[in-house]
Amino acid sequence: MPPGPPRPPGVGLDLLEIDRLEAALARRPALAARLFTDAEQAYAAARRRPGQHLAARFCAKEAVAKALGLRAWSWRDIEVVTDGGPPRIVLHGPLSALGASVDVSLTHSRETAGAVAVVR
Repeated sequence: MPPGPPRPPGVGLDLLEIDRLEAALARRPALAARLFTDAEQAYAAARRRPGQHLAARFCAKEAVAKALGLRAWSWRDIEVVTDGGPPRIVLHGPLSALGASVDVSLTHSRETAGAVAVVR
């Protein structure tokens, strides 16, 4: 399904209990490949607690989808890129045609991950 027409700038917020995602990934290892790009998985794998970082990226993807008003989208079409600076969002596939610029902020504690996305 195409992403639909662009909408005015929006804000999206998402929170997640980290252990819920860790449990889901433990039950279904192939889930990580469906939700996260190879680069996102590699970034998390290099950290002490990968699930914490994947949970923050999961939240970022949800927050971006909410900010853009998406109803149908592929998880891998929203990528959180961390290349030395603050995290940034790259839209792939049909979402790249939206021409949207999205700012994102990620956070996590031991128990909870969260993200805010703002469409400019």
